[in-house]
Amino acid sequence: MASFPDKKDRMKIQRHDMPEQDPLKRSTNFLEVNLGYDKETAIVEAQRCLQCKTPTCVDGCPVNIKIDQFIKYIVEDDMNLAIDKIKEDSFLPAVCGRVCPQEKQCESTCVLAKRKESVAIGRLERYVADWSLKNPNLNHQKKTIQKINKKVAIVGSGPSGLACAADLINLGVDVTVFEALHELGGVLVYGIPEFRLPKDIVKAEIQKLKDLGVKFEKNVVVGKTLTIEEIFNEEGFDAIFLGVGAGLPKFMKIPGEEYAGVYSANEFLTRVNLMKSDQFPKFDSPILNCKGKNVAIIGGGNTAMDAVRVAKRLGAKHAYIIYRRSLEEMPARDEEIHHAQAEGIEFLNLTNPVRYIGDKNQKLLQIECLKMELGQADQSGRRRPIPIENSEYKIDIDIAVVAIGNGSNPLIIESNPEIEINQWKNIVVNHDNMETSKKAVFAGGDIVTGGATVILAMGAGRKAAKGIYNFLNMEVSK
Repeated sequence: MASFPDKKDRMKIQRHDMPEQDPLKRSTNFLEVNLGYDKETAIVEAQRCLQCKTPTCVDGCPVNIKIDQFIKYIVEDDMNLAIDKIKEDSFLPAVCGRVCPQEKQCESTCVLAKRKESVAIGRLERYVADWSLKNPNLNHQKKTIQKINKKVAIVGSGPSGLACAADLINLGVDVTVFEALHELGGVLVYGIPEFRLPKDIVKAEIQKLKDLGVKFEKNVVVGKTLTIEEIFNEEGFDAIFLGVGAGLPKFMKIPGEEYAGVYSANEFLTRVNLMKSDQFPKFDSPILNCKGKNVAIIGGGNTAMDAVRVAKRLGAKHAYIIYRRSLEEMPARDEEIHHAQAEGIEFLNLTNPVRYIGDKNQKLLQIECLKMELGQADQSGRRRPIPIENSEYKIDIDIAVVAIGNGSNPLIIESNPEIEINQWKNIVVNHDNMETSKKAVFAGGDIVTGGATVILAMGAGRKAAKGIYNFLNMEVSK
Protein backbone atom coordinates (compact mmCIF):
# COMPACT_ATOMS: atom_id res chain seq x y z
CA MET A 1 0.00 0.00 0.00
CA ALA A 2 1.35 3.42 -0.97
CA SER A 3 1.75 6.30 1.47
CA PHE A 4 2.42 10.02 1.33
CA PRO A 5 6.07 11.04 0.81
CA ASP A 6 7.66 13.73 2.94
CA LYS A 7 6.21 17.18 2.24
CA LYS A 8 9.35 18.41 0.50
CA ASP A 9 9.29 15.37 -1.79
CA ARG A 10 5.61 15.92 -2.58
CA MET A 11 6.45 19.43 -3.75
CA LYS A 12 8.83 17.96 -6.33
CA ILE A 13 6.17 15.79 -8.01
CA GLN A 14 4.90 17.38 -11.22
CA ARG A 15 1.18 17.47 -12.02
CA HIS A 16 0.19 14.66 -14.35
CA ASP A 17 -1.43 15.41 -17.69
CA MET A 18 -4.61 13.60 -18.66
CA PRO A 19 -4.05 11.06 -21.47
CA GLU A 20 -6.19 11.94 -24.47
CA GLN A 21 -6.96 10.92 -28.04
CA ASP A 22 -4.72 12.31 -30.78
CA PRO A 23 -6.26 15.60 -31.99
CA LEU A 24 -6.35 14.67 -35.68
CA LYS A 25 -7.98 11.33 -34.93
CA ARG A 26 -10.50 12.55 -32.36
CA SER A 27 -11.70 15.42 -34.58
CA THR A 28 -13.28 12.77 -36.81
CA ASN A 29 -15.07 10.76 -34.11
CA PHE A 30 -17.36 11.21 -31.12
CA LEU A 31 -15.39 9.01 -28.72
CA GLU A 32 -14.35 10.55 -25.43
CA VAL A 33 -11.37 12.89 -25.78
CA ASN A 34 -9.93 12.48 -22.27
CA LEU A 35 -8.99 8.90 -21.46
CA GLY A 36 -8.57 9.06 -17.68
CA TYR A 37 -5.75 8.18 -15.29
CA ASP A 38 -4.58 4.64 -14.75
CA LYS A 39 -4.09 3.39 -11.19
CA GLU A 40 -0.38 4.17 -10.97
CA THR A 41 -0.79 7.72 -12.28
CA ALA A 42 -3.75 8.40 -9.99
CA ILE A 43 -1.85 7.31 -6.88
CA VAL A 44 1.23 9.40 -7.72
CA GLU A 45 -0.95 12.44 -8.50
CA ALA A 46 -2.84 11.90 -5.23
CA GLN A 47 0.50 11.83 -3.37
CA ARG A 48 0.99 15.48 -4.37
CA CYS A 49 -1.79 16.45 -1.92
CA LEU A 50 -0.36 18.17 1.15
CA GLN A 51 -3.22 16.94 3.38
CA CYS A 52 -3.67 20.43 4.79
CA LYS A 53 -5.03 20.76 8.32
CA THR A 54 -7.49 23.29 6.93
CA PRO A 55 -8.21 22.07 3.36
CA THR A 56 -9.14 25.24 1.45
CA CYS A 57 -10.02 23.14 -1.60
CA VAL A 58 -13.17 21.93 0.21
CA ASP A 59 -14.39 25.50 0.54
CA GLY A 60 -13.81 25.95 -3.19
CA CYS A 61 -16.19 23.09 -4.02
CA PRO A 62 -19.84 24.19 -4.34
CA VAL A 63 -21.01 20.99 -2.60
CA ASN A 64 -18.03 20.81 -0.20
CA ILE A 65 -16.74 17.36 -1.15
CA LYS A 66 -14.20 16.22 1.47
CA ILE A 67 -11.41 16.33 -1.08
CA ASP A 68 -8.46 15.73 1.20
CA GLN A 69 -10.11 12.61 2.61
CA PHE A 70 -11.01 10.92 -0.67
CA ILE A 71 -7.53 11.66 -2.01
CA LYS A 72 -6.03 10.03 1.09
CA TYR A 73 -8.01 6.88 0.32
CA ILE A 74 -6.68 6.87 -3.27
CA VAL A 75 -3.14 6.85 -1.92
CA GLU A 76 -4.09 3.98 0.38
CA ASP A 77 -5.75 2.21 -2.57
CA ASP A 78 -9.01 1.90 -0.66
CA MET A 79 -11.39 2.76 -3.46
CA ASN A 80 -14.53 1.74 -1.59
CA LEU A 81 -13.86 4.38 1.05
CA ALA A 82 -12.84 6.90 -1.61
CA ILE A 83 -16.13 6.66 -3.51
CA ASP A 84 -18.13 6.54 -0.27
CA LYS A 85 -16.47 9.76 0.87
CA ILE A 86 -17.22 11.56 -2.41
CA LYS A 87 -20.83 10.40 -2.43
CA GLU A 88 -21.46 11.85 0.99
CA ASP A 89 -21.67 15.18 -0.86
CA SER A 90 -21.98 14.47 -4.60
CA PHE A 91 -24.17 11.94 -6.35
CA LEU A 92 -22.70 12.51 -9.83
CA PRO A 93 -18.90 12.27 -9.48
CA ALA A 94 -18.36 10.66 -12.91
CA VAL A 95 -20.18 13.62 -14.46
CA CYS A 96 -18.58 16.34 -12.33
CA GLY A 97 -15.13 14.86 -12.76
CA ARG A 98 -15.54 15.42 -16.49
CA VAL A 99 -17.40 18.69 -16.98
CA CYS A 100 -17.00 20.84 -13.86
CA PRO A 101 -14.58 23.81 -14.06
CA GLN A 102 -12.37 22.62 -11.20
CA GLU A 103 -9.68 25.08 -12.25
CA LYS A 104 -12.01 27.91 -11.18
CA GLN A 105 -13.35 26.16 -8.08
CA CYS A 106 -11.62 23.59 -5.88
CA GLU A 107 -8.30 23.59 -7.72
CA SER A 108 -8.04 27.38 -7.65
CA THR A 109 -8.13 27.28 -3.83
CA CYS A 110 -5.62 24.41 -3.51
CA VAL A 111 -2.59 25.53 -1.50
CA LEU A 112 -0.27 24.17 -4.19
CA ALA A 113 -1.84 26.52 -6.76
CA LYS A 114 -0.08 29.42 -5.02
CA ARG A 115 3.34 27.85 -5.50
CA LYS A 116 3.05 25.65 -8.57
CA GLU A 117 0.23 23.64 -10.17
CA SER A 118 -2.68 22.48 -8.02
CA VAL A 119 -3.50 18.86 -7.37
CA ALA A 120 -5.58 17.52 -10.29
CA ILE A 121 -8.68 17.16 -8.11
CA GLY A 122 -11.16 16.79 -10.96
CA ARG A 123 -9.13 14.08 -12.66
CA LEU A 124 -8.83 12.17 -9.39
CA GLU A 125 -12.58 12.47 -8.79
CA ARG A 126 -13.19 11.04 -12.25
CA TYR A 127 -10.73 8.19 -11.56
CA VAL A 128 -12.60 7.19 -8.39
CA ALA A 129 -16.02 7.52 -10.03
CA ASP A 130 -15.00 5.45 -13.06
CA TRP A 131 -13.61 2.76 -10.76
CA SER A 132 -16.97 2.66 -9.00
CA LEU A 133 -18.86 2.29 -12.30
CA LYS A 134 -16.59 -0.56 -13.36
CA ASN A 135 -16.84 -2.29 -9.97
CA PRO A 136 -20.45 -1.80 -8.84
CA ASN A 137 -20.54 -4.98 -6.76
CA LEU A 138 -17.43 -4.03 -4.80
CA ASN A 139 -18.83 -0.71 -3.59
CA HIS A 140 -20.04 -1.49 -0.07
CA GLN A 141 -21.97 1.73 0.62
CA LYS A 142 -25.40 0.52 1.76
CA LYS A 143 -27.71 1.87 4.39
CA THR A 144 -31.23 1.31 5.59
CA ILE A 145 -33.55 4.14 4.64
CA GLN A 146 -36.39 4.98 7.00
CA LYS A 147 -39.38 5.81 4.79
CA ILE A 148 -41.74 8.69 5.52
CA ASN A 149 -45.23 9.01 4.09
CA LYS A 150 -44.55 12.04 1.87
CA LYS A 151 -44.35 12.49 -1.92
CA VAL A 152 -42.21 15.03 -3.78
CA ALA A 153 -42.30 15.79 -7.50
CA ILE A 154 -39.09 16.85 -9.21
CA VAL A 155 -39.63 18.73 -12.49
CA GLY A 156 -36.60 18.23 -14.72
CA SER A 157 -33.96 15.50 -14.71
CA GLY A 158 -30.94 17.73 -15.09
CA PRO A 159 -28.19 18.06 -12.46
CA SER A 160 -30.23 20.09 -9.94
CA GLY A 161 -33.21 17.74 -10.17
CA LEU A 162 -31.08 14.61 -9.88
CA ALA A 163 -29.18 15.97 -6.87
CA CYS A 164 -32.43 16.93 -5.15
CA ALA A 165 -33.92 13.51 -5.89
CA ALA A 166 -30.83 11.71 -4.55
CA ASP A 167 -30.90 13.52 -1.22
CA LEU A 168 -34.67 13.20 -0.77
CA ILE A 169 -34.80 9.48 -1.55
CA ASN A 170 -32.03 8.93 1.01
CA LEU A 171 -34.14 10.84 3.54
CA GLY A 172 -37.00 8.39 3.01
CA VAL A 173 -39.17 10.60 0.79
CA ASP A 174 -41.14 9.11 -2.12
CA VAL A 175 -39.69 10.85 -5.21
CA THR A 176 -40.93 11.06 -8.80
CA VAL A 177 -39.00 12.93 -11.50
CA PHE A 178 -40.92 14.36 -14.46
CA GLU A 179 -38.88 14.90 -17.64
CA ALA A 180 -40.15 16.71 -20.74
CA LEU A 181 -37.88 14.89 -23.20
CA HIS A 182 -37.67 11.24 -24.20
CA GLU A 183 -34.28 10.78 -22.52
CA LEU A 184 -33.31 11.45 -18.91
CA GLY A 185 -30.49 13.76 -17.87
CA GLY A 186 -31.52 17.22 -19.03
CA VAL A 187 -28.61 19.33 -20.24
CA LEU A 188 -26.25 16.45 -19.45
CA VAL A 189 -27.68 14.52 -22.42
CA TYR A 190 -29.00 17.14 -24.84
CA GLY A 191 -26.41 19.86 -24.33
CA ILE A 192 -23.03 18.17 -23.79
CA PRO A 193 -21.51 16.12 -26.63
CA GLU A 194 -20.60 12.45 -26.32
CA PHE A 195 -16.87 13.17 -26.69
CA ARG A 196 -16.97 15.24 -23.50
CA LEU A 197 -19.55 13.32 -21.47
CA PRO A 198 -20.52 9.83 -22.71
CA LYS A 199 -24.26 9.18 -22.40
CA ASP A 200 -23.57 5.78 -20.80
CA ILE A 201 -22.01 7.62 -17.85
CA VAL A 202 -25.18 9.65 -17.30
CA LYS A 203 -27.40 6.56 -17.71
CA ALA A 204 -25.34 4.64 -15.15
CA GLU A 205 -25.61 7.44 -12.60
CA ILE A 206 -29.38 7.71 -13.15
CA GLN A 207 -29.75 3.94 -12.83
CA LYS A 208 -28.34 4.20 -9.32
CA LEU A 209 -31.18 6.56 -8.46
CA LYS A 210 -33.67 4.12 -9.92
CA ASP A 211 -32.12 1.35 -7.81
CA LEU A 212 -32.73 3.50 -4.73
CA GLY A 213 -36.40 3.81 -5.65
CA VAL A 214 -36.65 7.12 -7.51
CA LYS A 215 -39.39 6.94 -10.16
CA PHE A 216 -39.03 8.66 -13.53
CA GLU A 217 -41.72 9.72 -15.98
CA LYS A 218 -40.57 10.90 -19.42
CA ASN A 219 -42.40 12.96 -22.07
CA VAL A 220 -44.22 15.01 -19.41
CA VAL A 221 -44.14 18.75 -20.09
CA VAL A 222 -45.10 20.36 -16.80
CA GLY A 223 -46.95 23.55 -17.64
CA LYS A 224 -48.60 21.92 -20.66
CA THR A 225 -49.43 18.22 -20.31
CA LEU A 226 -49.50 18.48 -16.52
CA THR A 227 -49.87 21.60 -14.39
CA ILE A 228 -48.46 22.30 -10.97
CA GLU A 229 -51.98 22.34 -9.52
CA GLU A 230 -52.67 18.92 -11.02
CA ILE A 231 -49.44 17.60 -9.49
CA PHE A 232 -50.69 18.74 -6.09
CA ASN A 233 -54.42 18.07 -6.33
CA GLU A 234 -54.74 15.09 -8.66
CA GLU A 235 -51.38 13.33 -8.21
CA GLY A 236 -51.26 13.94 -4.46
CA PHE A 237 -47.74 15.31 -4.10
CA ASP A 238 -46.79 17.24 -0.97
CA ALA A 239 -44.07 19.44 -2.49
CA ILE A 240 -42.53 20.25 -5.87
CA PHE A 241 -38.98 21.09 -6.92
CA LEU A 242 -38.56 23.01 -10.19
CA GLY A 243 -35.25 22.19 -11.86
CA VAL A 244 -36.28 22.95 -15.42
CA GLY A 245 -33.14 24.85 -16.39
CA ALA A 246 -32.76 27.81 -18.71
CA GLY A 247 -33.67 26.30 -22.04
CA LEU A 248 -34.95 29.30 -24.02
CA PRO A 249 -32.29 30.21 -26.61
CA LYS A 250 -31.13 33.80 -26.95
CA PHE A 251 -30.42 35.38 -30.32
CA MET A 252 -28.58 38.57 -31.24
CA LYS A 253 -31.60 40.18 -32.94
CA ILE A 254 -29.64 41.08 -36.07
CA PRO A 255 -30.97 41.00 -39.65
CA GLY A 256 -31.20 37.59 -41.31
CA GLU A 257 -31.63 35.39 -38.24
CA GLU A 258 -34.70 33.85 -39.89
CA TYR A 259 -32.63 32.44 -42.78
CA ALA A 260 -32.37 28.70 -43.33
CA GLY A 261 -29.06 27.63 -41.82
CA VAL A 262 -29.18 29.76 -38.65
CA TYR A 263 -29.62 27.63 -35.53
CA SER A 264 -29.55 28.06 -31.80
CA ALA A 265 -26.90 26.02 -30.03
CA ASN A 266 -29.71 24.17 -28.21
CA GLU A 267 -31.23 22.93 -31.45
CA PHE A 268 -27.89 22.17 -33.05
CA LEU A 269 -26.60 20.11 -30.11
CA THR A 270 -29.94 18.43 -29.40
CA ARG A 271 -30.20 17.17 -32.98
CA VAL A 272 -26.85 15.45 -32.58
CA ASN A 273 -27.00 14.40 -28.93
CA LEU A 274 -30.58 13.10 -28.75
CA MET A 275 -31.79 12.71 -32.32
CA LYS A 276 -28.57 11.10 -33.64
CA SER A 277 -28.45 13.23 -36.78
CA ASP A 278 -24.71 12.57 -36.90
CA GLN A 279 -25.53 8.92 -37.71
CA PHE A 280 -27.99 9.50 -40.58
CA PRO A 281 -29.21 7.39 -42.39
CA LYS A 282 -28.67 4.74 -39.70
CA PHE A 283 -31.08 6.81 -37.60
CA ASP A 284 -33.97 8.44 -39.44
CA SER A 285 -33.71 11.90 -37.88
CA PRO A 286 -33.26 15.45 -39.21
CA ILE A 287 -29.76 15.78 -40.55
CA LEU A 288 -27.29 18.62 -40.11
CA ASN A 289 -25.19 18.39 -43.24
CA CYS A 290 -21.93 20.05 -42.24
CA LYS A 291 -19.69 18.00 -44.53
CA GLY A 292 -17.51 20.23 -46.66
CA LYS A 293 -19.30 23.36 -45.45
CA ASN A 294 -18.32 26.49 -43.56
CA VAL A 295 -19.84 26.62 -40.06
CA ALA A 296 -19.65 29.63 -37.75
CA ILE A 297 -20.46 29.44 -34.03
CA ILE A 298 -21.23 32.76 -32.34
CA GLY A 299 -20.06 32.88 -28.72
CA GLY A 300 -17.13 32.02 -26.47
CA GLY A 301 -18.49 29.81 -23.71
CA ASN A 302 -18.41 26.06 -23.18
CA THR A 303 -21.56 25.60 -25.27
CA ALA A 304 -19.92 27.42 -28.17
CA MET A 305 -16.86 25.14 -27.84
CA ASP A 306 -19.12 22.08 -27.82
CA ALA A 307 -20.98 23.21 -30.92
CA VAL A 308 -17.92 24.10 -32.97
CA ARG A 309 -16.17 20.82 -32.11
CA VAL A 310 -19.34 18.94 -33.09
CA ALA A 311 -19.36 20.79 -36.44
CA LYS A 312 -15.75 19.74 -37.00
CA ARG A 313 -16.64 16.12 -36.33
CA LEU A 314 -19.56 16.37 -38.75
CA GLY A 315 -17.08 17.19 -41.50
CA ALA A 316 -17.08 20.99 -41.67
CA LYS A 317 -14.46 22.38 -44.06
CA HIS A 318 -14.05 25.46 -41.87
CA ALA A 319 -15.33 25.54 -38.28
CA TYR A 320 -15.14 29.06 -36.86
CA ILE A 321 -15.58 30.55 -33.41
CA ILE A 322 -16.70 34.17 -33.73
CA TYR A 323 -16.28 35.99 -30.41
CA ARG A 324 -16.44 39.71 -29.73
CA ARG A 325 -13.75 39.76 -27.04
CA SER A 326 -10.17 38.44 -26.95
CA LEU A 327 -9.08 34.86 -26.35
CA GLU A 328 -8.04 35.80 -22.81
CA GLU A 329 -11.57 37.09 -22.09
CA MET A 330 -13.25 33.92 -23.33
CA PRO A 331 -15.41 32.30 -20.59
CA ALA A 332 -15.00 28.71 -21.82
CA ARG A 333 -12.78 26.36 -19.84
CA ASP A 334 -9.10 26.58 -20.78
CA GLU A 335 -9.10 22.84 -21.43
CA GLU A 336 -11.95 23.12 -23.94
CA ILE A 337 -10.26 26.03 -25.73
CA HIS A 338 -6.98 24.11 -25.97
CA HIS A 339 -8.76 21.00 -27.23
CA ALA A 340 -10.56 23.06 -29.88
CA GLN A 341 -7.33 24.71 -31.03
CA ALA A 342 -5.60 21.34 -31.30
CA GLU A 343 -8.49 20.01 -33.38
CA GLY A 344 -8.15 22.76 -35.97
CA ILE A 345 -10.92 25.13 -34.91
CA GLU A 346 -10.43 28.63 -36.35
CA PHE A 347 -10.85 31.44 -33.80
CA LEU A 348 -12.05 34.82 -35.04
CA ASN A 349 -11.71 36.89 -31.87
CA LEU A 350 -12.50 40.59 -31.47
CA THR A 351 -15.16 40.03 -34.11
CA ASN A 352 -18.89 40.71 -33.84
CA PRO A 353 -21.62 39.67 -36.32
CA VAL A 354 -23.95 42.45 -37.49
CA ARG A 355 -26.10 40.68 -40.11
CA TYR A 356 -26.63 37.48 -42.05
CA ILE A 357 -26.79 37.54 -45.84
CA GLY A 358 -28.87 35.06 -47.81
CA ASP A 359 -30.12 34.36 -51.32
CA LYS A 360 -33.60 35.03 -52.71
CA ASN A 361 -34.82 31.79 -51.10
CA GLN A 362 -33.57 32.97 -47.69
CA LYS A 363 -30.78 30.42 -47.60
CA LEU A 364 -27.75 31.55 -45.59
CA LEU A 365 -24.71 32.54 -47.68
CA GLN A 366 -22.57 34.92 -45.63
CA ILE A 367 -22.15 36.61 -42.27
CA GLU A 368 -21.08 40.24 -42.05
CA CYS A 369 -18.90 41.14 -39.07
CA LEU A 370 -17.26 44.14 -37.45
CA LYS A 371 -13.79 44.17 -35.96
CA MET A 372 -13.73 45.10 -32.27
CA GLU A 373 -11.29 46.51 -29.75
CA LEU A 374 -11.41 46.32 -25.96
CA GLY A 375 -12.25 49.35 -23.86
CA GLN A 376 -12.81 49.72 -20.12
CA ALA A 377 -14.07 46.87 -17.93
CA ASP A 378 -17.84 46.46 -17.64
CA GLN A 379 -19.97 44.98 -14.84
CA SER A 380 -18.73 41.47 -15.68
CA GLY A 381 -15.16 42.56 -14.91
CA ARG A 382 -14.17 42.02 -18.53
CA ARG A 383 -13.16 44.81 -20.89
CA ARG A 384 -16.06 46.05 -22.99
CA PRO A 385 -15.80 45.35 -26.76
CA ILE A 386 -16.06 48.49 -28.91
CA PRO A 387 -16.70 48.41 -32.69
CA ILE A 388 -13.96 49.72 -34.97
CA GLU A 389 -15.44 52.09 -37.54
CA ASN A 390 -15.45 50.98 -41.20
CA SER A 391 -14.08 47.53 -40.30
CA GLU A 392 -16.94 45.51 -41.84
CA TYR A 393 -16.05 42.34 -43.68
CA LYS A 394 -17.92 39.25 -44.86
CA ILE A 395 -17.32 35.55 -44.39
CA ASP A 396 -18.82 32.84 -46.60
CA ILE A 397 -20.77 30.44 -44.37
CA ASP A 398 -23.41 27.75 -44.83
CA ILE A 399 -24.43 27.29 -41.19
CA ALA A 400 -24.44 29.66 -38.22
CA VAL A 401 -24.97 28.50 -34.63
CA VAL A 402 -25.81 31.11 -31.99
CA ALA A 403 -24.37 30.18 -28.58
CA ILE A 404 -24.71 33.36 -26.53
CA GLY A 405 -26.73 31.95 -23.64
CA ASN A 406 -30.28 30.97 -22.75
CA GLY A 407 -33.24 32.48 -20.99
CA SER A 408 -35.54 30.82 -18.48
CA ASN A 409 -37.97 28.12 -19.49
CA PRO A 410 -41.21 30.10 -19.95
CA LEU A 411 -43.76 27.30 -19.57
CA ILE A 412 -43.74 27.10 -15.78
CA ILE A 413 -43.73 30.87 -15.36
CA GLU A 414 -46.51 31.54 -17.86
CA SER A 415 -48.79 28.91 -16.35
CA ASN A 416 -48.05 30.02 -12.76
CA PRO A 417 -48.07 33.82 -12.63
CA GLU A 418 -48.18 33.71 -8.81
CA ILE A 419 -44.56 32.46 -8.76
CA GLU A 420 -42.37 35.55 -8.36
CA ILE A 421 -39.71 36.18 -11.01
CA ASN A 422 -37.00 38.83 -11.38
CA GLN A 423 -36.22 41.16 -14.28
CA TRP A 424 -34.45 38.35 -16.14
CA LYS A 425 -37.50 36.10 -15.68
CA ASN A 426 -35.61 33.81 -13.32
CA ILE A 427 -37.57 32.41 -10.38
CA VAL A 428 -37.01 34.24 -7.10
CA VAL A 429 -36.33 31.96 -4.13
CA ASN A 430 -35.51 32.19 -0.45
CA HIS A 431 -31.85 31.18 -0.67
CA ASP A 432 -31.95 29.66 2.81
CA ASN A 433 -34.27 26.85 1.67
CA MET A 434 -34.91 27.50 -2.07
CA GLU A 435 -38.67 27.94 -1.59
CA THR A 436 -40.50 30.13 -4.11
CA SER A 437 -43.31 32.58 -3.43
CA LYS A 438 -45.75 29.70 -3.96
CA LYS A 439 -46.14 27.48 -0.90
CA ALA A 440 -44.60 24.00 -1.19
CA VAL A 441 -42.91 24.88 -4.49
CA PHE A 442 -39.10 25.03 -4.47
CA ALA A 443 -36.68 25.77 -7.32
CA GLY A 444 -32.98 25.63 -8.11
CA GLY A 445 -30.39 25.51 -10.88
CA ASP A 446 -30.42 27.61 -14.02
CA ILE A 447 -34.10 28.54 -13.66
CA VAL A 448 -33.01 30.52 -10.58
CA THR A 449 -29.45 31.63 -11.36
CA GLY A 450 -29.43 31.68 -15.15
CA GLY A 451 -26.71 29.70 -16.92
CA ALA A 452 -24.27 28.17 -14.43
CA THR A 453 -22.20 25.02 -13.93
CA VAL A 454 -23.33 21.46 -13.28
CA ILE A 455 -21.92 21.46 -9.76
CA LEU A 456 -23.58 24.78 -8.85
CA ALA A 457 -26.91 23.39 -10.05
CA MET A 458 -26.30 20.29 -7.94
CA GLY A 459 -25.54 22.44 -4.93
CA ALA A 460 -28.87 24.23 -5.39
CA GLY A 461 -30.68 20.90 -5.68
CA ARG A 462 -29.12 19.66 -2.46
CA LYS A 463 -30.00 22.84 -0.58
CA ALA A 464 -33.57 22.54 -1.88
CA ALA A 465 -33.74 18.93 -0.67
CA LYS A 466 -32.95 20.10 2.87
CA GLY A 467 -35.52 22.85 2.59
CA ILE A 468 -38.17 20.46 1.29
CA TYR A 469 -37.47 17.90 4.00
CA ASN A 470 -37.75 20.53 6.72
CA PHE A 471 -40.97 21.80 5.14
CA LEU A 472 -42.46 18.30 5.10
CA ASN A 473 -41.55 17.77 8.75
CA MET A 474 -43.14 21.09 9.69
CA GLU A 475 -46.32 20.08 7.89
CA VAL A 476 -46.39 16.80 9.81
CA SER A 477 -45.99 18.59 13.14
CA LYS A 478 -48.96 20.92 12.49
